[in-house]
Amino acid sequence: MMQKHAQISIKGSAFVALAALCWGVSGGIAGILLADGWDAFTVSFVRGAIGLMVLLVWLFLSRRTGGLKNPRLWFWSAVAGLGVAGNFSFYFLSIREGGVAVAATLMYCAPVFVYMVSFGLKLERPTPLKWAAIGVVILGIVLLTGLYDAGARSVTPVGMGTGLLAGLSYGIFIFGFSYAARYGSPQEILVIAFTVFVFLLIWPSDAGQIVAAVTTTAWPLFLILGVLGAGVSFFFYIVGLRHTAPTTASIVAMIEPVTASLFGVVMLNETLTGLQIVGMGLILVTVTALSVASTAHP
Repeated sequence: MMQKHAQISIKGSAFVALAALCWGVSGGIAGILLADGWDAFTVSFVRGAIGLMVLLVWLFLSRRTGGLKNPRLWFWSAVAGLGVAGNFSFYFLSIREGGVAVAATLMYCAPVFVYMVSFGLKLERPTPLKWAAIGVVILGIVLLTGLYDAGARSVTPVGMGTGLLAGLSYGIFIFGFSYAARYGSPQEILVIAFTVFVFLLIWPSDAGQIVAAVTTTAWPLFLILGVLGAGVSFFFYIVGLRHTAPTTASIVAMIEPVTASLFGVVMLNETLTGLQIVGMGLILVTVTALSVASTAHP
């Protein structure tokens, strides 16, 4: 029995790792496209639109559509869609302003925002340990973005702000998805969420670039970005969560910012100072510990 449970846990962790790897690579691919002059909103839109097509196929094959008649499923899935639209868009804007490594790490601060909102709404009791962890994350942000030295700052205020907003948006997505899961299947939720996403981002996107994305020589990058970053990755993640403990998933998910950072350094020639690396380490380790603690002691 224990061996079977271990096999299930390994299988779940592998799927979560694949999802995190897909998201990390997606950040790097977006960095390439943005460096070539593509608009951040357009790249986000194309990613989500292709992802929606993949998710529609998953929904069709699963035949789990019983919850689509429930208005609460639509409402909370729409909230999730608002969150994922903000997450993709702010993340890519942050990449354009500060680089892949910095943007991915700032986005990973999402659990901190969830804690702070929970404290404000009195959904969770603040403790000295949690406040200390939040303080460490803030210190990590200061070191990562160079806020301690305005003259040597390598990340613009826009890059820092949008990176943190990407994390906040991710928190909104998780919030909406969690409530929607009470009324429908993951496939239904994601299809509704990404449909809302497409309608939201069609407005700020560049129509000319959307059309050009189909005929450009860079179309394979757009295809990989959408299939991996907004379609297959969510399938991997949902399946992974079914077969592993949330604490394990929280740790394994750290592969995303690490992969994105390595992609930025190796493929995009980004550089990180010693203090930035220290700041990145403080953020990743502390946020992972917070996530593990929250799932181990609900």
